[in-house]
Amino acid sequence: MLLKELSSVASPLSQGQVEKLKQFTSELTALQMAWVSGYLAATANAGHVAAPTREAQTLTILYGSQTGNGRGIASALAAKAQSQGYAVNLASMGEYNLRQLKQETLLLVVVSTHGDGEAPDDAIELHQFLASKRAPRLDNLHYAVLALGDSSYPFFCQTGKDFNARLAALGAKALLPLVECDVDYETRTGQWHADVLAAVKPLIHTSSASVVPISHEATILEGEFTKQHPYLAEVLVSQKITGRGSDRDVRHVEIDLGDSGLRYQAGDALGVWFSNSEALVEEILQGLDLAADTLVTLDNESYTLKQALREKKELTQLHPGLVTAWAELVGDAELLAVSQDKAQLRQFMLTHQFADLVARYKAAVEAKSDTQKLDANTVVALLRPLTPRLYSIASSQSEVDTEVHLTVALVAEEREGATRFGGASHFLASAQEGTPLKVYVEPNKHFRLPEDPLAPVIMIGPGTGVAPFRAFMQERVAQGITSDSWLFFGNPHFEEDFLYQTEWQQYLKNGDLSRIDLAFSRDQPEKIYVQHRIKQQGQTLWQWLQNGAHIYLCGDAERMAKDVHQALLAVAVEYGGLSNEAAADYFENLRSQKRYQKDVY
Repeated sequence: MLLKELSSVASPLSQGQVEKLKQFTSELTALQMAWVSGYLAATANAGHVAAPTREAQTLTILYGSQTGNGRGIASALAAKAQSQGYAVNLASMGEYNLRQLKQETLLLVVVSTHGDGEAPDDAIELHQFLASKRAPRLDNLHYAVLALGDSSYPFFCQTGKDFNARLAALGAKALLPLVECDVDYETRTGQWHADVLAAVKPLIHTSSASVVPISHEATILEGEFTKQHPYLAEVLVSQKITGRGSDRDVRHVEIDLGDSGLRYQAGDALGVWFSNSEALVEEILQGLDLAADTLVTLDNESYTLKQALREKKELTQLHPGLVTAWAELVGDAELLAVSQDKAQLRQFMLTHQFADLVARYKAAVEAKSDTQKLDANTVVALLRPLTPRLYSIASSQSEVDTEVHLTVALVAEEREGATRFGGASHFLASAQEGTPLKVYVEPNKHFRLPEDPLAPVIMIGPGTGVAPFRAFMQERVAQGITSDSWLFFGNPHFEEDFLYQTEWQQYLKNGDLSRIDLAFSRDQPEKIYVQHRIKQQGQTLWQWLQNGAHIYLCGDAERMAKDVHQALLAVAVEYGGLSNEAAADYFENLRSQKRYQKDVY
């Protein structure tokens, strides 16, 4: 009650800090609360924490992150800034009070780009606010922006470019030029940390501001497993759950978290580090005519070439820089032309791996003299570092305790007589009981069950997009939540591809799941997808939304998510009587209220 009252009056805390305080204090007993209160009072009186004054200057660090990379970079920057004695306000853009922006004097932004140049979920409102007429003049603000992206996609780092341009247009002064980072961002972000803190230092020193020293340890949890420090778990089972006649191989993977203490919530993702397949590495070594035991240097450490290719380098996903560099290296005019055409390059990268480059474009290399022959260090320097893959978690800890479950579609394509596999999916599909793998939990605060247990939920998850909804149902059953729930699921064939069929039917029979609508696209002459079922059930779906339903969408971002969104808009127009523009505004309002959430990839 006290926190509720405090949150209704002016507070020196950001909204994110208020929420963290609420979460922390909700776990305390009355005795613990009294101790904490006394501790804080004594610490403040002793001068360990400077009393908040009007002159005190805070370094605000905001992040917009879809997969957790931005959050990690911003958190590391906050820790470095705190260790240097700066008062720091670190917050997700989604938790930041927009009205506070005009009060800021020092702002550091870390933001990724999602989809087709779109802002990540937690950055959407701030992104829209800055672009609107409501955005204030920011003449007293100094800022810097670090943009994260993937050069394999169009609109590389677009959201960061937008933030940088708009802040400047509003009168803010750049501490540093915009820094754009590709997938292999670690080196550049480390340098940006140093550069931006150096740029901030004279501003704080000349501002006569009192600085609140906060210890490094205040924000870093000891023993926490992260992307940089994952937990070594074990595979319990990797079981195919599609039928023998299916054209796809989907695996249910169970992983033992042991005594790690790792906790996750329904809606979170699991980061999985993997090793490239030995067969793929051998093919590349033979194609390049390089010895497996040749020593190479990566980050000032020595590895055999085989070890580097298997454990350290990305082999199954190309990027523009690699294709261009390879074309120039081998002197192939055709490949060089492809690398210079964005549309052709995009398609080429989707249908080739590094092994294909080696196999198809090595003739020119072989024709060169021995002095020009590719050496091992040149090869590894061309390749990006291996990065983990994120999978939506398909289980609730309320049900499975120290396990975590995934639903993994094996990526496999036939190319010129050879099968090319996805790196992580092949690793998980091939894993035997006891196989070790490095994992970490990536929280997804923008894909959560409603806080109100009485709110209805509509879940749209074709294919492996059904994974988080298995977790949702396990959590709802464990918590005794009986409000209405509705699943839309689709795949090619009922008999071969109905993932977790027995479980869904049991939920339906028990009344835990209120209704299910299925779309098996190849079981009849005309193709039927989940978006068709949504339109067919439009009147009922609209009524659910009017009754306060939360709607969730998980799966393919390229086509499915866009088609489903269009179907939802059509429902709002037909059954809600809205114009096209009003329908778009309606779902945008649902999104801002956290009643329309997406986990798309």
